[in-house]
Amino acid sequence: MAASFRLLARRALCHSTQIVNPAYRSGITGSGCRAEVTICRCYSDGSEEKSTHFGFQTVPEGEKAERVYKVFESVAKKYDVMNDAMSLGIHRLWKDMLLHIMNPQPGTRLLDTAGGTGDISFRFLEYTRSMQERQQRMAVKSNQTPSWQDIADSYAAEDADTVLPETRAVVCDINKEMLKVGKERAESQGYSAGLSWVVGDAEELPFDDDQFDIYTIAFGIRNVTHIEQALQEALRVLKPGGRFMCLEFSKVSNPLLSKLYDAYSFQVIPVLGEVIAGDWKSYQYLVESIRRFPDQETFKNMIEDAGFFRVQYFNLTGGVVAVHSGFKL
Repeated sequence: MAASFRLLARRALCHSTQIVNPAYRSGITGSGCRAEVTICRCYSDGSEEKSTHFGFQTVPEGEKAERVYKVFESVAKKYDVMNDAMSLGIHRLWKDMLLHIMNPQPGTRLLDTAGGTGDISFRFLEYTRSMQERQQRMAVKSNQTPSWQDIADSYAAEDADTVLPETRAVVCDINKEMLKVGKERAESQGYSAGLSWVVGDAEELPFDDDQFDIYTIAFGIRNVTHIEQALQEALRVLKPGGRFMCLEFSKVSNPLLSKLYDAYSFQVIPVLGEVIAGDWKSYQYLVESIRRFPDQETFKNMIEDAGFFRVQYFNLTGGVVAVHSGFKL
């Protein structure tokens, strides 16, 4: 009884403190100086945790990451097969277009966040290797009939002893099963040089500041609990002049295409998930998560609010997906 009385008295004292002097709640005095005051900490019977969406469900924020992890843990082995089935292979063209817009040069350092099974990183390594071979062919061709100036420049380049930085791709994903599948694919397809795999959270990346030239996240940011935090982390790990690129499902602008897309998404994709991957619920979530993701303009504004400049987006397949791009200055 006495303990209950003390608890009621403490709550009453705290409530009266907040009403009598509301300025103390912010810790700022009228003169603009920081006030050194002790705020009473109230005890409540229970705290209301913030909620977020998991597909069309509303769940506590603390649960979303675990649920998303289980989704991709479940589908990891059939992830690439399902991508082909769901998109009728068009996802390959979308990813190729991402690389075309990116146009990375030899010596670039890429962070492939939520990179999962490595699709973007593999394409990145192939693209930069092709660019390097092309540059070498052009150099050989130009040296077949060199001018005196070309000869002088070649000696100057040798004297400078310049070495091109190694092209590197780092696949970072929170899900160990996805990374395991990605590593197996890399070994089977002969990708090893310049490629590494890191377990990490997009909201708290395990890298120092100013480390990468390009940051990509493909079909992953809609699964993040706090998108704003993931964008801030992208800005932090990019070098000045670095580029943020996101490939993600977006909003279809054409009404007829939108109706067809919705019908296919909700009536066909979960069925494919059950037949191919034995998992209806995971693919039902993936479809629902696409509908909850912000439209192109809203996401563009979020990227700008995070601190990126020259933000723009490119609609692909009528807005079924979009590539968003921005730079760190």
